[in-house]
Amino acid sequence: MELRQVKYFVAVAEELHFGRAAERLHIVQPAVSQQVRRLEREFGVDLFDRSRRAVRLTDAGRALLPHARALLAAERAVTGAMDAVRGEQESTLRVGTSTGLGLRLDGVLSALSERAPKLLVELVSGPTATRLQQVRDGELDATFVRGADRAAGLELLPLWRDELVAALPAAHPLAGRDRVELADLARLPLRIASRESNPHLVDTVVDACRAAGFEPVMGPAFTTDQDTLAAIAAGRASWTVYFAAQAAVQPAHRIAFRPFAGPAGAPSLATFLAVRPGPPSRRLAALLSACDEAADGTP
Repeated sequence: MELRQVKYFVAVAEELHFGRAAERLHIVQPAVSQQVRRLEREFGVDLFDRSRRAVRLTDAGRALLPHARALLAAERAVTGAMDAVRGEQESTLRVGTSTGLGLRLDGVLSALSERAPKLLVELVSGPTATRLQQVRDGELDATFVRGADRAAGLELLPLWRDELVAALPAAHPLAGRDRVELADLARLPLRIASRESNPHLVDTVVDACRAAGFEPVMGPAFTTDQDTLAAIAAGRASWTVYFAAQAAVQPAHRIAFRPFAGPAGAPSLATFLAVRPGPPSRRLAALLSACDEAADGTP
């Protein structure tokens, strides 16, 4: 038994006319007659008394009709439920986030809420490789990534460059300056992530130090914001780097964030939005527009 046959049966039962049922279903009459006959053969009973003047339900047809209507009602309910789920999915934007977005992310979300106030945003964190694979698999609409210049099977859309600032003990003499020279940090241990976990950041900072004329002294690896900043503030003098957009909102007792000075300017990393190839959906287009505004409005 097919739902199509049930639908045709109900139409004939309500119209008591094969021609009018066909018109109601927007198909030709022979198709209606054929499918009803197949249903009758499957059940082994006649559902209609047919004559030249009238079509009437048989006892079997009258017994089937309420169940057939219930079956079609269940189909409509299932279809409606799935439409609701699809509508919710289409109104939810799933975005992977990168550490240190800070004010950048706040600017993107603020701009996005103005452009698409009914759009729900779900933020997902995790390793870069995991987030990129989630975009490929369709589990994420997009993800922010830093420093990467390629991602197989995805497009990397350039957004902005994020400058780095130095995080120093507030009691250190260098913290009294408006800006610090990289060369002045040469003797202080650098607390930074391992290269395995964040190669683009480490390479950017190490290259900047070498350009300033020194090889950085590596201290203990960066662990968490809380533990690393507490160790810098209270222990042996050391330093680390933060993205300026993150430093602007990072709670840090006894820590001074200072921009870098010098002819080469502050070291920075490019930020991209990784998306699947092809025309963007409406929700993704809204995100791209919000990113453009955040790039213009946030340092």
